[in-house]
Amino acid sequence: MNIEIIAKALKELGHPTRLKIYKSVVRAGHQGIAVGGLQEKLNIPNSTLSHHISSLVSAGLISQRRESRTLYCIAEYEKLQSVISFLQDECCADEKA
Repeated sequence: MNIEIIAKALKELGHPTRLKIYKSVVRAGHQGIAVGGLQEKLNIPNSTLSHHISSLVSAGLISQRRESRTLYCIAEYEKLQSVISFLQDECCADEKA
């Protein structure tokens, strides 16, 4: 995976509020969590929450699905796995035996 893409994902996760949001979205599983539910759970003002969600979407870490008037956030687990794999893939590669 491209190092710029990984760096952007890590940058977005490096903000404490975005990390809390992302953790809640990951915990929700494949069905996702309603934006209103996130707002209630984390007690984040709507405009602030929207800004942080937008950053996570632009990094490819979450996607959104609309059902009627409800907007859901869904974790992009493949992207999460790509970021983790990037950090782990060459673990100990330069270690001398």
